[in-house]
Amino acid sequence: MVEFFTDYGLFLAKSVTVVFAIIALVAGIAVVSSRSRKDAKHGDIEVIHFNDELLDMKEALEDAILDKEELKALHKAEKKKEKEEKKARKKNKQPEEEEAHRKRIFVLDFDGDVKASEVEPLRQEISAVLLLAEAEDEIVIRLESPGGMVHEYGLASSQIERIKRKQIPLTICVDRVAASGGYMMACLADKLLAAPFAIVGSIGVIAQLPNFHRLLKKNDIDYEVLTAGEYKRTLTVFGENTEKGREKFVQELEETHDLFKGFVQEYRPQVDINSVATGEIWFGKQALENKLIDELSTSDQYLMDAADQADIFIVRYEEKKSLQDKISDLAVDSGDRVLTRWWGRLTQARTWTR
Repeated sequence: MVEFFTDYGLFLAKSVTVVFAIIALVAGIAVVSSRSRKDAKHGDIEVIHFNDELLDMKEALEDAILDKEELKALHKAEKKKEKEEKKARKKNKQPEEEEAHRKRIFVLDFDGDVKASEVEPLRQEISAVLLLAEAEDEIVIRLESPGGMVHEYGLASSQIERIKRKQIPLTICVDRVAASGGYMMACLADKLLAAPFAIVGSIGVIAQLPNFHRLLKKNDIDYEVLTAGEYKRTLTVFGENTEKGREKFVQELEETHDLFKGFVQEYRPQVDINSVATGEIWFGKQALENKLIDELSTSDQYLMDAADQADIFIVRYEEKKSLQDKISDLAVDSGDRVLTRWWGRLTQARTWTR
Protein backbone atom coordinates (compact mmCIF):
# COMPACT_ATOMS: atom_id res chain seq x y z
CA MET A 1 0.00 0.00 0.00
CA VAL A 2 2.87 2.36 0.88
CA GLU A 3 4.49 1.60 -2.47
CA PHE A 4 1.20 2.42 -4.25
CA PHE A 5 0.92 5.84 -2.61
CA THR A 6 4.60 6.51 -3.34
CA ASP A 7 4.14 5.72 -7.05
CA TYR A 8 0.92 7.72 -7.17
CA GLY A 9 2.61 10.69 -5.54
CA LEU A 10 5.44 10.60 -8.07
CA PHE A 11 2.93 10.37 -10.93
CA LEU A 12 0.95 13.31 -9.55
CA ALA A 13 4.10 15.38 -9.13
CA LYS A 14 5.13 14.67 -12.72
CA SER A 15 1.65 15.57 -13.99
CA VAL A 16 1.62 18.85 -12.07
CA THR A 17 5.11 19.65 -13.38
CA VAL A 18 4.01 19.04 -16.99
CA VAL A 19 0.90 21.18 -16.53
CA PHE A 20 2.90 24.08 -15.07
CA ALA A 21 5.47 23.73 -17.86
CA ILE A 22 2.72 24.00 -20.48
CA ILE A 23 1.21 27.01 -18.72
CA ALA A 24 4.64 28.68 -18.56
CA LEU A 25 5.23 27.95 -22.26
CA VAL A 26 1.87 29.41 -23.28
CA ALA A 27 2.47 32.47 -21.09
CA GLY A 28 5.90 32.94 -22.65
CA ILE A 29 4.48 32.72 -26.16
CA ALA A 30 1.79 35.25 -25.23
CA VAL A 31 4.38 37.71 -23.88
CA VAL A 32 6.67 37.32 -26.90
CA SER A 33 3.77 37.65 -29.35
CA SER A 34 2.43 40.75 -27.58
CA ARG A 35 5.89 42.33 -27.78
CA SER A 36 6.29 41.38 -31.43
CA ARG A 37 2.86 42.83 -32.13
CA LYS A 38 4.00 46.18 -30.76
CA ASP A 39 7.32 46.09 -32.61
CA ALA A 40 6.16 44.63 -35.94
CA LYS A 41 5.12 46.69 -38.91
CA HIS A 42 1.40 46.76 -39.54
CA GLY A 43 1.66 45.31 -43.03
CA ASP A 44 3.11 45.58 -46.52
CA ILE A 45 1.77 46.02 -50.04
CA GLU A 46 2.81 43.27 -52.46
CA VAL A 47 2.58 43.84 -56.23
CA ILE A 48 2.70 41.08 -58.86
CA HIS A 49 3.02 41.87 -62.59
CA PHE A 50 0.40 39.61 -64.16
CA ASN A 51 1.80 40.05 -67.68
CA ASP A 52 5.15 38.61 -66.56
CA GLU A 53 3.39 35.62 -65.01
CA LEU A 54 1.62 34.88 -68.30
CA LEU A 55 4.89 35.24 -70.21
CA ASP A 56 6.68 32.87 -67.80
CA MET A 57 3.96 30.24 -68.23
CA LYS A 58 4.06 30.59 -72.00
CA GLU A 59 7.85 30.21 -72.12
CA ALA A 60 7.77 27.21 -69.77
CA LEU A 61 5.29 25.44 -72.07
CA GLU A 62 7.30 26.32 -75.16
CA ASP A 63 10.50 24.92 -73.63
CA ALA A 64 8.73 21.71 -72.63
CA ILE A 65 6.81 21.09 -75.86
CA LEU A 66 8.80 22.52 -78.79
CA ASP A 67 12.03 21.06 -80.13
CA LYS A 68 15.18 23.13 -80.72
CA GLU A 69 14.39 23.99 -84.32
CA GLU A 70 10.83 25.08 -83.47
CA LEU A 71 12.07 27.18 -80.56
CA LYS A 72 14.69 28.82 -82.78
CA ALA A 73 12.08 29.68 -85.40
CA LEU A 74 9.70 31.01 -82.73
CA HIS A 75 12.34 33.27 -81.17
CA LYS A 76 13.31 34.54 -84.61
CA ALA A 77 9.69 35.41 -85.38
CA GLU A 78 9.29 37.18 -82.03
CA LYS A 79 12.42 39.27 -82.60
CA LYS A 80 11.17 40.20 -86.05
CA LYS A 81 7.83 41.26 -84.60
CA GLU A 82 9.50 43.38 -81.89
CA LYS A 83 11.70 45.04 -84.53
CA GLU A 84 8.66 45.88 -86.68
CA GLU A 85 6.78 47.31 -83.70
CA LYS A 86 9.77 49.42 -82.72
CA LYS A 87 10.08 50.67 -86.29
CA ALA A 88 6.38 51.56 -86.35
CA ARG A 89 6.66 53.52 -83.10
CA LYS A 90 9.69 55.36 -84.41
CA LYS A 91 7.81 56.22 -87.58
CA ASN A 92 4.96 57.72 -85.54
CA LYS A 93 7.58 59.75 -83.62
CA GLN A 94 5.76 59.22 -80.29
CA PRO A 95 7.35 56.17 -78.62
CA GLU A 96 7.69 57.66 -75.15
CA GLU A 97 4.19 59.12 -75.04
CA GLU A 98 2.61 55.86 -76.19
CA GLU A 99 4.51 53.94 -73.52
CA ALA A 100 3.50 56.45 -70.85
CA HIS A 101 -0.19 56.21 -71.74
CA ARG A 102 -0.38 52.41 -71.76
CA LYS A 103 -3.40 51.43 -69.69
CA ARG A 104 -2.84 49.95 -66.25
CA ILE A 105 -5.20 47.51 -64.54
CA PHE A 106 -4.98 47.04 -60.78
CA VAL A 107 -6.42 43.74 -59.53
CA LEU A 108 -7.68 43.34 -55.96
CA ASP A 109 -9.14 40.24 -54.31
CA PHE A 110 -11.93 40.02 -51.73
CA ASP A 111 -12.82 36.65 -50.21
CA GLY A 112 -15.66 37.39 -47.82
CA ASP A 113 -16.92 35.56 -44.75
CA VAL A 114 -19.83 36.30 -42.41
CA LYS A 115 -17.94 39.16 -40.73
CA ALA A 116 -16.38 40.48 -43.97
CA SER A 117 -12.99 40.00 -42.30
CA GLU A 118 -11.13 40.89 -45.51
CA VAL A 119 -12.35 44.49 -45.37
CA GLU A 120 -9.13 45.65 -43.64
CA PRO A 121 -6.79 44.36 -46.40
CA LEU A 122 -9.25 45.71 -48.99
CA ARG A 123 -9.24 49.22 -47.58
CA GLN A 124 -5.42 49.26 -47.51
CA GLU A 125 -5.22 47.97 -51.10
CA ILE A 126 -7.72 50.57 -52.31
CA SER A 127 -5.84 53.34 -50.51
CA ALA A 128 -2.58 52.28 -52.15
CA VAL A 129 -4.04 52.01 -55.64
CA LEU A 130 -5.88 55.34 -55.44
CA LEU A 131 -2.53 57.05 -54.83
CA LEU A 132 -1.43 56.09 -58.35
CA ALA A 133 -4.43 55.17 -60.51
CA GLU A 134 -5.69 57.65 -63.10
CA ALA A 135 -8.93 58.03 -65.02
CA GLU A 136 -7.63 56.04 -68.02
CA ASP A 137 -6.65 53.10 -65.80
CA GLU A 138 -8.97 50.43 -64.41
CA ILE A 139 -9.51 48.62 -61.11
CA VAL A 140 -10.67 45.01 -61.15
CA ILE A 141 -11.97 43.31 -58.00
CA ARG A 142 -12.23 39.52 -57.97
CA LEU A 143 -15.04 39.13 -55.45
CA GLU A 144 -16.24 36.00 -53.66
CA SER A 145 -18.74 36.22 -50.81
CA PRO A 146 -21.97 34.55 -49.65
CA GLY A 147 -22.78 37.61 -47.53
CA GLY A 148 -22.99 38.19 -43.80
CA MET A 149 -23.49 40.95 -41.25
CA VAL A 150 -25.14 44.08 -42.66
CA HIS A 151 -22.89 46.65 -40.97
CA GLU A 152 -19.70 44.79 -41.95
CA TYR A 153 -20.68 44.57 -45.61
CA GLY A 154 -21.90 48.14 -45.49
CA LEU A 155 -18.34 49.16 -44.59
CA ALA A 156 -16.90 46.95 -47.34
CA SER A 157 -19.25 48.58 -49.86
CA SER A 158 -18.22 52.02 -48.64
CA GLN A 159 -14.60 51.17 -49.39
CA ILE A 160 -15.53 50.35 -53.00
CA GLU A 161 -17.49 53.61 -53.21
CA ARG A 162 -14.16 55.41 -52.76
CA ILE A 163 -13.18 54.13 -56.21
CA LYS A 164 -16.41 55.47 -57.67
CA ARG A 165 -15.80 58.92 -56.20
CA LYS A 166 -12.36 59.01 -57.86
CA GLN A 167 -14.08 58.19 -61.19
CA ILE A 168 -11.74 55.33 -62.00
CA PRO A 169 -13.38 52.58 -64.11
CA LEU A 170 -14.35 49.67 -61.85
CA THR A 171 -14.91 46.08 -62.98
CA ILE A 172 -16.00 43.39 -60.54
CA CYS A 173 -15.67 39.70 -61.44
CA VAL A 174 -17.61 36.94 -59.68
CA ASP A 175 -16.33 33.43 -60.36
CA ARG A 176 -18.28 31.56 -57.68
CA VAL A 177 -20.66 33.58 -55.50
CA ALA A 178 -21.71 37.16 -54.73
CA ALA A 179 -24.86 36.85 -52.66
CA SER A 180 -26.57 39.12 -50.12
CA GLY A 181 -23.82 41.40 -48.74
CA GLY A 182 -21.55 40.09 -51.49
CA TYR A 183 -23.96 41.41 -54.12
CA MET A 184 -24.25 44.67 -52.18
CA MET A 185 -20.56 45.12 -52.95
CA ALA A 186 -20.73 43.77 -56.50
CA CYS A 187 -23.56 46.04 -57.67
CA LEU A 188 -21.24 49.06 -57.34
CA ALA A 189 -19.30 47.97 -60.43
CA ASP A 190 -19.32 49.96 -63.65
CA LYS A 191 -19.04 46.55 -65.31
CA LEU A 192 -20.15 43.43 -63.44
CA LEU A 193 -19.06 40.03 -64.80
CA ALA A 194 -19.97 36.56 -63.54
CA ALA A 195 -19.13 33.01 -64.57
CA PRO A 196 -22.06 31.09 -66.14
CA PHE A 197 -22.70 29.07 -62.98
CA ALA A 198 -21.72 31.68 -60.39
CA ILE A 199 -24.37 32.36 -57.73
CA VAL A 200 -25.63 35.95 -57.70
CA GLY A 201 -28.37 37.85 -55.88
CA SER A 202 -30.01 36.93 -52.56
CA ILE A 203 -31.21 40.50 -52.08
CA GLY A 204 -32.87 39.90 -48.75
CA VAL A 205 -32.32 40.02 -44.99
CA ILE A 206 -32.41 37.13 -42.53
CA ALA A 207 -32.12 36.83 -38.74
CA GLN A 208 -32.58 33.71 -36.65
CA LEU A 209 -31.95 32.81 -33.01
CA PRO A 210 -32.98 30.04 -30.63
CA ASN A 211 -35.03 30.65 -27.49
CA PHE A 212 -34.52 28.60 -24.33
CA HIS A 213 -37.18 30.27 -22.19
CA ARG A 214 -39.47 27.24 -21.92
CA LEU A 215 -36.52 24.98 -21.06
CA LEU A 216 -35.43 27.33 -18.27
CA LYS A 217 -38.98 27.68 -17.01
CA LYS A 218 -39.38 23.88 -16.93
CA ASN A 219 -36.31 23.63 -14.71
CA ASP A 220 -37.38 26.56 -12.47
CA ILE A 221 -34.59 28.83 -13.67
CA ASP A 222 -35.31 32.54 -13.82
CA TYR A 223 -33.71 34.79 -16.42
CA GLU A 224 -34.27 38.53 -16.19
CA VAL A 225 -33.79 41.08 -18.98
CA LEU A 226 -33.59 44.65 -17.70
CA THR A 227 -33.72 47.47 -20.24
CA ALA A 228 -34.19 51.22 -20.42
CA GLY A 229 -36.05 52.05 -23.59
CA GLU A 230 -39.09 50.23 -24.96
CA TYR A 231 -37.26 48.54 -27.81
CA LYS A 232 -33.77 48.20 -26.36
CA ARG A 233 -34.23 44.45 -26.63
CA THR A 234 -36.93 43.10 -28.95
CA LEU A 235 -36.06 39.38 -29.02
CA THR A 236 -33.90 37.49 -26.57
CA VAL A 237 -32.36 34.02 -26.41
CA PHE A 238 -33.23 33.22 -22.78
CA GLY A 239 -36.06 35.57 -21.87
CA GLU A 240 -39.74 35.36 -22.81
CA ASN A 241 -40.38 36.92 -26.23
CA THR A 242 -43.55 38.92 -26.79
CA GLU A 243 -45.60 39.38 -29.92
CA LYS A 244 -44.93 43.12 -29.76
CA GLY A 245 -41.20 42.43 -29.66
CA ARG A 246 -41.47 40.11 -32.67
CA GLU A 247 -43.42 42.71 -34.66
CA LYS A 248 -40.76 45.35 -33.93
CA PHE A 249 -37.97 42.95 -34.90
CA VAL A 250 -39.66 42.11 -38.22
CA GLN A 251 -40.21 45.83 -38.83
CA GLU A 252 -36.49 46.45 -38.41
CA LEU A 253 -35.74 43.62 -40.85
CA GLU A 254 -38.11 45.16 -43.42
CA GLU A 255 -36.47 48.56 -43.00
CA THR A 256 -33.03 47.02 -43.55
CA HIS A 257 -34.37 45.24 -46.65
CA ASP A 258 -35.70 48.54 -48.01
CA LEU A 259 -32.27 50.13 -47.53
CA PHE A 260 -30.68 47.19 -49.34
CA LYS A 261 -33.13 47.48 -52.25
CA GLY A 262 -32.58 51.23 -52.49
CA PHE A 263 -28.81 50.72 -52.57
CA VAL A 264 -29.02 48.20 -55.43
CA GLN A 265 -31.50 50.37 -57.34
CA GLU A 266 -29.18 53.38 -57.07
CA TYR A 267 -26.22 51.61 -58.66
CA ARG A 268 -28.14 49.31 -61.04
CA PRO A 269 -31.20 51.32 -62.12
CA GLN A 270 -31.76 48.91 -65.03
CA VAL A 271 -32.82 46.18 -62.57
CA ASP A 272 -36.51 45.55 -61.80
CA ILE A 273 -35.84 45.67 -58.07
CA ASN A 274 -39.23 44.36 -56.94
CA SER A 275 -38.86 41.21 -59.00
CA VAL A 276 -35.28 40.41 -57.91
CA ALA A 277 -35.29 41.55 -54.27
CA THR A 278 -37.08 38.43 -53.05
CA GLY A 279 -34.09 36.79 -51.39
CA GLU A 280 -33.71 34.40 -54.34
CA ILE A 281 -30.40 33.50 -55.95
CA TRP A 282 -29.63 33.16 -59.65
CA PHE A 283 -26.90 31.44 -61.62
CA GLY A 284 -24.86 33.59 -63.98
CA LYS A 285 -27.03 33.11 -67.07
CA GLN A 286 -30.21 33.83 -65.12
CA ALA A 287 -28.59 36.84 -63.49
CA LEU A 288 -27.75 38.22 -66.94
CA GLU A 289 -31.39 37.87 -68.02
CA ASN A 290 -32.46 39.75 -64.87
CA LYS A 291 -29.81 42.44 -65.52
CA LEU A 292 -28.11 41.71 -62.21
CA ILE A 293 -24.84 41.42 -64.15
CA ASP A 294 -23.53 42.84 -67.44
CA GLU A 295 -21.59 39.97 -69.03
CA LEU A 296 -20.79 36.28 -68.65
CA SER A 297 -17.07 35.72 -68.18
CA THR A 298 -14.56 34.35 -65.72
CA SER A 299 -11.99 36.69 -64.20
CA ASP A 300 -9.21 34.63 -65.80
CA GLN A 301 -10.53 35.16 -69.31
CA TYR A 302 -11.18 38.85 -68.74
CA LEU A 303 -7.64 39.50 -67.51
CA MET A 304 -5.98 37.39 -70.21
CA ASP A 305 -7.91 39.27 -72.90
CA ALA A 306 -6.92 42.60 -71.36
CA ALA A 307 -3.23 41.68 -71.01
CA ASP A 308 -2.51 42.42 -74.69
CA GLN A 309 -3.47 46.07 -74.31
CA ALA A 310 -2.67 46.83 -70.66
CA ASP A 311 -0.16 46.30 -67.88
CA ILE A 312 -1.89 44.30 -65.16
CA PHE A 313 -0.79 44.48 -61.52
CA ILE A 314 -2.18 42.25 -58.76
CA VAL A 315 -2.09 44.25 -55.52
CA ARG A 316 -2.21 42.50 -52.14
CA TYR A 317 -1.91 43.79 -48.60
CA GLU A 318 -0.11 41.34 -46.33
CA GLU A 319 -0.72 42.04 -42.66
CA LYS A 320 2.04 41.32 -40.15
CA LYS A 321 0.59 38.83 -37.66
CA SER A 322 1.88 37.72 -34.28
CA LEU A 323 2.27 34.06 -33.37
CA GLN A 324 -0.83 34.32 -31.21
CA ASP A 325 -2.85 35.70 -34.14
CA LYS A 326 -1.58 32.97 -36.44
CA ILE A 327 -2.64 30.26 -33.98
CA SER A 328 -6.05 31.92 -33.61
CA ASP A 329 -6.48 32.21 -37.40
CA LEU A 330 -5.50 28.56 -37.82
CA ALA A 331 -8.20 27.50 -35.35
CA VAL A 332 -10.82 29.66 -37.07
CA ASP A 333 -9.84 28.44 -40.54
CA SER A 334 -10.00 24.83 -39.39
CA GLY A 335 -13.48 25.40 -37.99
CA ASP A 336 -14.57 27.12 -41.19
CA ARG A 337 -13.32 24.21 -43.29
CA VAL A 338 -15.22 21.69 -41.16
CA LEU A 339 -18.44 23.71 -41.35
CA THR A 340 -18.02 24.26 -45.09
CA ARG A 341 -17.43 20.54 -45.67
CA TRP A 342 -20.55 19.54 -43.74
CA TRP A 343 -22.62 22.29 -45.37
CA GLY A 344 -21.47 21.06 -48.78
CA ARG A 345 -22.53 17.53 -47.91
CA LEU A 346 -25.93 18.69 -46.69
CA THR A 347 -26.63 20.83 -49.75
CA GLN A 348 -25.39 18.08 -52.06
CA ALA A 349 -27.71 15.59 -50.38
CA ARG A 350 -30.58 18.04 -50.73
CA THR A 351 -29.82 18.49 -54.44
CA TRP A 352 -29.79 14.78 -55.13
CA THR A 353 -32.98 14.05 -53.18
CA ARG A 354 -35.13 16.54 -55.05
